[in-house]
Amino acid sequence: MERSRYGHVYGSYNRLRGSTSMEQQTGVRQSRLVYQSIRVLETAVYRGPHLYSRTPMIRLRLGLGLFELLPTSRLPDLAARLLGHLPGLAEHGCCYGQPGGFVSRMREGTWLGHVAEHVALELQSVAGAKVSRGKTRSVPGLAGVYDAMYAYQDEEIGLLAGRFSLELLQSLLPPWLTPFDGLDRIAPSPLEHFDVGSCLEHLRALHVARALGPTTASLIQEAERRDIPWSRMDSSSLIQLGYGKYQKRVRASCTSLTSEVATEIACDKQLTSKLLSEAGIPSPEGKIVGTGDDAIAVAIQMGFPVVVKPADGNHGRGVNTNLDSVDEVRWAFEQARLEGEEVLIEQHFNGNDYRILVIGGEVVAVAERLPAHVIGDGASTILQLIERENRDPRRGIGHEAPLTKIAVDDCLLHYLSKKNLDVSSVPARGDIVFLRPAANLSSGGTAVDRTEEIHPENALVAKRAAKIVGLDIAGIDFIAPDISRSVHDTGGGVIEVNAGPGFRMHLQPSEGQSRNVAGAAIDLLFPEGSLNRIPIFAITGTNGKTTTAKILAHILSGSGAKVGLASSTGVYLDGTRVTVGDCSGPKSARLVLRDPDIDLAVLETARGGILREGLGFDRCDFGCVLNIGADHLGQRGIETLEDLAAVKSVVVEAVSDDGWSILNADDPHTAAMADVAGGQICYMSLLAKSEWPSFLTEHVANGGRAVSCHDAEEGCDIILYDGGEALFVANTLDVPATIGGLAAFNVQNAMAAVALAYSSGVSLPLIRSGLSTFQTTFEQSPGRLNMLEVHGFKVIMDYAHNPDGLRALGQLIDKLRPRHRRTIGLVGVAGDRRDEDIREMGALATSFFDKIVFKEDADLRGREFGETASLLHAGAHSMKSRTVELSVVLREEEAVDYCLRAALPGDLVVLAADDVESVWRKVCDFAAAPVQPGAGAAARRLERAG
Repeated sequence: MERSRYGHVYGSYNRLRGSTSMEQQTGVRQSRLVYQSIRVLETAVYRGPHLYSRTPMIRLRLGLGLFELLPTSRLPDLAARLLGHLPGLAEHGCCYGQPGGFVSRMREGTWLGHVAEHVALELQSVAGAKVSRGKTRSVPGLAGVYDAMYAYQDEEIGLLAGRFSLELLQSLLPPWLTPFDGLDRIAPSPLEHFDVGSCLEHLRALHVARALGPTTASLIQEAERRDIPWSRMDSSSLIQLGYGKYQKRVRASCTSLTSEVATEIACDKQLTSKLLSEAGIPSPEGKIVGTGDDAIAVAIQMGFPVVVKPADGNHGRGVNTNLDSVDEVRWAFEQARLEGEEVLIEQHFNGNDYRILVIGGEVVAVAERLPAHVIGDGASTILQLIERENRDPRRGIGHEAPLTKIAVDDCLLHYLSKKNLDVSSVPARGDIVFLRPAANLSSGGTAVDRTEEIHPENALVAKRAAKIVGLDIAGIDFIAPDISRSVHDTGGGVIEVNAGPGFRMHLQPSEGQSRNVAGAAIDLLFPEGSLNRIPIFAITGTNGKTTTAKILAHILSGSGAKVGLASSTGVYLDGTRVTVGDCSGPKSARLVLRDPDIDLAVLETARGGILREGLGFDRCDFGCVLNIGADHLGQRGIETLEDLAAVKSVVVEAVSDDGWSILNADDPHTAAMADVAGGQICYMSLLAKSEWPSFLTEHVANGGRAVSCHDAEEGCDIILYDGGEALFVANTLDVPATIGGLAAFNVQNAMAAVALAYSSGVSLPLIRSGLSTFQTTFEQSPGRLNMLEVHGFKVIMDYAHNPDGLRALGQLIDKLRPRHRRTIGLVGVAGDRRDEDIREMGALATSFFDKIVFKEDADLRGREFGETASLLHAGAHSMKSRTVELSVVLREEEAVDYCLRAALPGDLVVLAADDVESVWRKVCDFAAAPVQPGAGAAARRLERAG
């Protein structure tokens, strides 16, 4: 999106004041003429369900500036001028739900952001895209700022339509009369000469270049009707249908089932003819030639008439038929050579040209193809008739439309000359003038449906031809005088077997019934009763996502499934990490869902990815929201916990009707999501049953599902309530990740994993086994409560990166404190958090540690080096309740080394790590090194020196 054309705003305002004769139109006192522009503040492309809709959309955050004070009702000619450029806007229903609704809104008065939304939709529609959904909302707390959102089919076209919509609006808006004196800058002139026609032409051309062909589009439409997920894998027509191990791929009508050997056979026309003849299928004799003289010699030997065509051609290019002279053969040879190195000379079969479509061994459609032609009117030349025919709205460029425009080229001129005609000839009224020898739609031909007319023996010949070549989907080019009579009686036969045949002539024949051939192709790929989706588990929340996902993946793997896991520590496929780093966004989710070996997907789903582009899937089977805490507030328009809850709820809103939503009953914001969550509800709670909120008590009493934890003689029992029964799952003493139940946050994470696994059908014994064998080692869960004994003291490494996370970790530290001499904590926080959140983190740390070292994360996220550590230190320093040693060591590697050297036997060292790989390696290296006497004292001397 180019912003330079409309990205400048000059002047500012606090309120309108004064009036002149212009007040009736603008309500502003005339002072100085200034050109005001609409600003694009932010652009987002949502590719999956998102905060605003389930529909993929583009969002433009627009700053209207002074135009916020100028609704469309004060621009009475704007609607008329827009309709002059884009008359289709008159059909937009807007909130009225009927044509003309949007124009009525404009005349009543609406904001320019809303207008931009509708213009962007209409520009895409005129270009050829089928889009209609949009919405525009003001942005809370930002005066004059609106989010204009509109659907798109192609991302690039959608973005360009957004740009053009703003440029068109800018060109139609009047200059603003500013009430301010002393304005020292005048904006450039507006876009007075915006060329709507050129922009539409550009969009149409881009649509043609990027749009899927009719065959691929029909397959996608059929997949959508059957609720089969699909994704485009390249800028051409490679499409994935389905997820994981159930996926199939198509490129036009070539599928995952299409044999490469069969395709190569079909491309070798001479070999195809040989194989068919040997199988007793009537097909023409043919021979490859390398020169024009050879072509003539072969034609004479075979006997005229003959066909000359590229040996490996398609779409009828370079094909000439019914050639009955040496000169014609020589000319046709040169035409064929333009399309390929090898040229095939073939016997000519007399009859009509039919395309028989065979899918999965069955004939699903038959079309008679007629060469491009015009019908004389007694007054117009052939060229004029062609031009008239090309104005038919069904004709387009290439394969974009049901029919292709007729091109006047050497082949057409030569063919006319054979009949002593040229483009200036005037055919008599009713005379049919054929313009080409071949009947391909790609060269302007037409098609008539003949599916009901094919003789059974001809159908059998076509099915056998497809099978002999080995194609799952085959287009059989069949020549016969009459398709309703057996070719064995009439003569003719199979002249070609085509891999990847186009569906266009069957989907939209010029005459006759349309055939749903895409349905037959989808039946072949996904037979009745077969699956196309793998189960998707999506887990979100402020804290605990990664550990919950890891425990769940471990349980599911124990059931024999190949699990694809996307988490903040990487992407794991069947237990092997294939990508390192934070992979909790939609891109990583798509990576997992595209893997052909995966049985199911466990997807950690973070806030950032949802806000950036939505979910990486259309829906999930199991969604879980663990908690809502004060993290990332003040970013991307998320100011409150309610805002954050709305973002996280996108996950459970995307749960399918027959799925399950797992919600934390102890968190009010999470529990409230039951009103919008999809599927059935399963709650989890750490509270004693006597302390349950009333809605949870009622839910369980009515047979609802929930997971809770209750005190036992030792540890506590995880109990599953379902259908009025209370089922024992495990005791926390047998769940290593909970450290005997001391780590309450991991008890909760384990409960969430239990709820998800059980709701997916995993048995309790398998769940119990998974809980008992999952440990928070670095190998199983890097950076999440990893522990190691080091020279007489204990080290815990965790990711605690926000106040709620640190508070939960602190509860564990308090329980472990009696076993240790001192607690030493390394604390850091990301620089993109609010100042108050960072100071809170520092203050909170004083509650749990006797000695605190503050450090900087590697990614400063817009702050100066040392600024975040300084805020942490300031927050800690403000707390006077305990005597705590405070230090600042900015670089994480040095800070870790400092903490380890400061520790003495009996201490507990807690490292809140950013780069968990590097920190753990340093801890392990320190543990492996010989004990250095006086290391702790040396550290204290270093601290005093610092």
